[in-house]
Amino acid sequence: MHIGIAGNIGCGKTTLTRMLAAHYGWTPKFESVTYNPYLEDYYKDISRWSFNLEVYFLAQRFQDVLEIASSKDVIIQDRTLFEGVYIFVANNYAMGNLSKRDFETYMQLFHVMMSTAKAPDLLIYLKSSIPHLVSQIQKRGRDYEQSISIEYLTGLNERYEQWIKEYKGRLLVIDADNLDFQNRPEDFSFITDKIDAELYGLF
Repeated sequence: MHIGIAGNIGCGKTTLTRMLAAHYGWTPKFESVTYNPYLEDYYKDISRWSFNLEVYFLAQRFQDVLEIASSKDVIIQDRTLFEGVYIFVANNYAMGNLSKRDFETYMQLFHVMMSTAKAPDLLIYLKSSIPHLVSQIQKRGRDYEQSISIEYLTGLNERYEQWIKEYKGRLLVIDADNLDFQNRPEDFSFITDKIDAELYGLF
C-alpha cells in the first residue's frame, strides 16, 4: 500500500510522515530536500535554477514511485510525484520562473513517466493557511527558506486547493492550522483515528 502526505511548505508533512511510520510500523519515504544540490541556489535565484531543481525532484520522485511499486511494505511518502508537477512546476511556470520551452520539456518527461506511475492508495492532505505556514517556516529556521515570499506561498496554496478539489483518488483532508500533532498526543490521535476510519472502517 502507498500512502502519500501532501501539503504546502511548512505544513508538517515530514514530521507527520515520521510519526505515522513509527505509529503504524510503515516504511517512510522522505522527500529529497536536505541533499538536493540545487535547493540553496534555487531560493537565491528562483528563475535561474527552477528547471534544474524541478528536473532533479522529478527524477528522485519517479525513482521513489518505482521503489514503492515493487515493495511489499506499506510505504508512507512525504510529498508525491504529482505535487511536484501540478503544484510547484505549474506555479513556477505561472510566475515566469520557467520558460515555455523548459516547461514543455519537463511535461514531456513527466508524461513519459506517467505510463508507469499511479496515484497513492490514500492521499492525506494537510490543509494550512498562509499565516500558519509562515509561522512554521520561521520556527524551524532553515536559512534557505527564510527568503520565501508570501506571493510564492500563496500561489502554491491556491494550486493545492484547486488540485485537491479536482483529485479523483482516495483522499483525507486534515485542517492543520489548529493542530500541534508533534507536541499534543490528542491531536496526533485525532489524525490516526481519521486514518483508521478511512483504511480500516473503524470509528
